[in-house]
Amino acid sequence: MSDANSNAVQYWKANLRLILGSLIIWALVSYGFAILLRPLLAGIPVGGTDLGFWFAQQGSILTFIGLIFFYAWRMNKLDKQFGLDEEE
Repeated sequence: MSDANSNAVQYWKANLRLILGSLIIWALVSYGFAILLRPLLAGIPVGGTDLGFWFAQQGSILTFIGLIFFYAWRMNKLDKQFGLDEEE
């Protein structure tokens, strides 16, 4: 029983590390680039507008969608690593 408990603790630590990393990236792009660093990014043109505005309007959304796919892919690998995958 101790081995199963240790395996579960390692699984949740890896899961929480993945969630924390994803949240940090999301916050950096959504709040950092789009709001806090917008004045610094204002001089860089992207698609007819400045980079700060682009991050606020499209970049943060595209990053969030990318994070969703990355999280699903990484969780599938993590589930397989710990023997919890649903595929046979």
